[in-house]
Amino acid sequence: MNPLQKGDKKLLNAWAFYDWANSVYSLVIASAVFPLFYMALFTKEQSYIHVFGTDIKNSALISFVTAAAFLKVAFISPLLSGIADYVGNKKFFMKFFCYLGAFSCIGLYWFSLEHIYISLLLYFFGLIGFWGSLVFYNSYLPDIAFEEQQDAISAKGYSLGYIGSVILLIVNLVMILTAPDAEKIMQMRYSFVMVGIWWIIFSQYTYYYLPKGNRTSEHKVTRAILFNGFKELKKVWISLEENTRLKKYLISFFVYSMAVQTVMLVATYFGEQEIEWESAGAATTGLISCILLIQLVAVLGAYATSKASEKYGNIPVLIFINSIWIFLCVAAYFIKLPLHFYIMAGLVGLVMGGIQSLSRSTYSKLLPETKDTASFFSFYDVAEKVGIVIGMIIYGVIDQITGSPRFAIVFLALFFIIGVVLLRKIPRK
Repeated sequence: MNPLQKGDKKLLNAWAFYDWANSVYSLVIASAVFPLFYMALFTKEQSYIHVFGTDIKNSALISFVTAAAFLKVAFISPLLSGIADYVGNKKFFMKFFCYLGAFSCIGLYWFSLEHIYISLLLYFFGLIGFWGSLVFYNSYLPDIAFEEQQDAISAKGYSLGYIGSVILLIVNLVMILTAPDAEKIMQMRYSFVMVGIWWIIFSQYTYYYLPKGNRTSEHKVTRAILFNGFKELKKVWISLEENTRLKKYLISFFVYSMAVQTVMLVATYFGEQEIEWESAGAATTGLISCILLIQLVAVLGAYATSKASEKYGNIPVLIFINSIWIFLCVAAYFIKLPLHFYIMAGLVGLVMGGIQSLSRSTYSKLLPETKDTASFFSFYDVAEKVGIVIGMIIYGVIDQITGSPRFAIVFLALFFIIGVVLLRKIPRK
């Protein structure tokens, strides 16, 4: 098959469809079923586990493991993206991380406290696979879409991801809720296997149409170029001195993304511990329903933000969305009832879809003319991942010390405030 030209609708749709394939991980594993499964392994009276030589609160432990995984991704992504640009085969690396993540999800079927170290390692690799593949997926955006297409196709990708992941989560929800109490945990284990299979199967459509890379070089990866990615990262950093808008935007993105990603990763753990549900069954139903609500509203948020950016500009819309996040973090400290949590979930979904899609397309628009897009998007992803590491560690430490995540969520509002200040300092031209 002849490679499709840049801007071709079939190519754009194939790229966006990877969000449909991989977003089941971020919903079922990171946000909905796995957090409930993990917390169900503990009792209300015994929420601490002896691991790594000390007693750690369950939600703090998963926060620290998540932070470690993101730190690993932040280190390897510039290495691999530089190599990918050099040999012109981004698709190979995207596939590798996709399959690493998918098979790790399948491996979560055997997650247990009795084998906690191996279990956490599977969770660790699943997260690396998901985020590692996104480094290369995101870097394709300026290669396959013209600037005027990027906001819309970025929003379409997120929307497809929300819709696809919701379909699988509904299936998993029916499996779990219709099973006898003694079998609910097993149904959750089956859902992890389904995530891995879904991810592998639906990603094939994307791989069929995506080009190999943006070069046709036949160079082999040798020791001489093994660290070429870090050289490329250094070039990106130097180039930022000549691109004030891009540099200021990246700094602001680093700060507010730290808070956004942390809130998204810990929302279910917060809801399970802090909301006064009538029963364990009500908690399962309520929390998964809230996650579904977030996903559905996020579709509206992504498209509404895309339209708003056309009228008012990307930066003003990002400032407005960050301001809403400040309110939500402060309000989270006071919510206790399920109804409050449902209302909060709807508002979070609206701004979550908007801030993710618009942040990605804004960065793509601000890039200088270059063929080494993977290196620039690696820099973007490194900023995001380091921010998540800091955010998750802060959350975990506050949760471990206070025994409650409420104070940690409020503290994250500070990062949104700083984000608004920094966004306002970005020059218009």
